[in-house]
Amino acid sequence: MDILLVDDDAEFADTAIQWLIRRGHRALTAATGRQGIALAEQQRFDVAIVDLMLPDLSGLDVLRELKAAAEETEVVLLTGSGTIETAVEAMRRGAYDYLTKPFPLARLEERCRLACERGQLVRENRQLRHLLQRERRPAEIVGNAPCMLELQRLIDRIAPTEKPVLILGESGTGKELVARAIQERSRRAAAPFVVINCAALPESLVESELFGHEKGAFTGAVARKDGLFEVADGGTLFVDEIGELPLTLQPKLLRVLENGSMRRVGSHRERVVDVRLIAATNRDLQNEVSAGRFREDLYYRINVLTLTLPPLRERMQDLPRLIEHFLPQGWILDPPALEALTRYGWPGNVRQLINALERASILAEDRLITVDDLPHEIGIAASPGAPLNLPTETQVGSLAELERTHVLRVLQEAHGNKSQAARLLGVHRRTLYRLLERLGIATDDTP
Repeated sequence: MDILLVDDDAEFADTAIQWLIRRGHRALTAATGRQGIALAEQQRFDVAIVDLMLPDLSGLDVLRELKAAAEETEVVLLTGSGTIETAVEAMRRGAYDYLTKPFPLARLEERCRLACERGQLVRENRQLRHLLQRERRPAEIVGNAPCMLELQRLIDRIAPTEKPVLILGESGTGKELVARAIQERSRRAAAPFVVINCAALPESLVESELFGHEKGAFTGAVARKDGLFEVADGGTLFVDEIGELPLTLQPKLLRVLENGSMRRVGSHRERVVDVRLIAATNRDLQNEVSAGRFREDLYYRINVLTLTLPPLRERMQDLPRLIEHFLPQGWILDPPALEALTRYGWPGNVRQLINALERASILAEDRLITVDDLPHEIGIAASPGAPLNLPTETQVGSLAELERTHVLRVLQEAHGNKSQAARLLGVHRRTLYRLLERLGIATDDTP
């Protein structure tokens, strides 16, 4: 533990400090309340042991100042028999516990350990509340294209390391999904995963979001706020669109990456965090460095391990699997709609595909998606003469096979009962017969 002892009894303080150090703890002492507060502002302590009777300040004053300067530090008070009521009042104001002099030093260490464990629980609960604001499913990367299989292999190799990761790729290729996959396969899987998108925030707010701020640090800072680096302590911070990070903040980010040190806006106190950084961008950072918009030293710091995500147009053989994954269960695409999805160029990548399927499932009737249910720019891709994105007939056939496999699976679940299968698919019975005919599924193809 990191322990601060504030007591003007030099003989007791020296004995206690030496005993705690021999027990393997890091401990410092201060003879006055002001000295103790100054030390707490300069470095982080798990526990502060404070005598209620000090030459310059009362123990209650020191408690108040310590909580203002270092909220995460737990306080154990030392009191004589005549000041127990004051100690109890201090506990109401945020002190963890008190000890009445004299006491065995082993009891002091025990109280400090319990206080430290309580502080850890408080920090973990704060992190958990932040994370539970938005429940997420485990990251699932869909695709069997060679480039995606290689990506999965690299994630498995990179995830167990503690090095920063830079994810490159066009918008909509799934950079946050890959970052989550790295977190989930790392030693930090049970720790916080915190996200910030630099492009989504005004420049004036990015520093406060990343590093936090003290009360009164700027207009509107009506209360102290933890930064995302503190929230992510022990876990992973995903900085999306890092190419948008203001040049003035880049040295501060570099310092955190080098030694874990950071300061809240408006604070002179150093805090140390243990955070793995995963950054992402759709910009060419080397060009940004050449143009003077991105620091070269920061670029080399975050570019230790790099993953480049392929655009959807380069992995179109995964389109059937992606459609099956994102389309609500029981929904079917008619042939022109399938052809439109196949021919389209997908400049918005997988994110655009998800949005198109969600839109179509809202507009479609009887769970059968037609070209008219797709966005206009995708629907016109089915017109004669539109270029086909899939390079081989095998990939075109895989779309029809996807639909055929799904219908056969539903028929099997219904034990060959066409009426029940139609209900499971959410279509009329006559629609099912048209599908069976079009897909070439005869009666003897079903169980």
